[in-house]
Amino acid sequence: MPCYFNAGVMVMDLVQWREGDYTNKIEKWMRIQKERRIYDLGSLPPFLLVFGGNIEAIDHKWNQHGLCGDNVVHSCRSLHPGPVSLLHWSRKGKPWVRLDEVQHCPVDRLHIRSAILDV
Repeated sequence: MPCYFNAGVMVMDLVQWREGDYTNKIEKWMRIQKERRIYDLGSLPPFLLVFGGNIEAIDHKWNQHGLCGDNVVHSCRSLHPGPVSLLHWSRKGKPWVRLDEVQHCPVDRLHIRSAILDV
């Protein structure tokens, strides 16, 4: 069982969520954070504190995360092998930010294609 997860893409059983009162538990940590800064990493720590490893992994095709690369050193990640259903550009390296750069990540063209289709 994994002890870490990516809060950008979550699948949850809403019945268990309500029964476990998870909204209030997560909001409690958010209030503590607002009063006195006890963690970094944005929205992820309250989930880690509440679930404490009580999570299940989902197949990579449902969260192809980490595509952000690094805009400073121009490092890029590749897609996981096999079918991919959801692309997740986490952190600051969003493809729409890199479009104007001379050097963008090869996987960014997947976003470019979908953005063109959305117009």
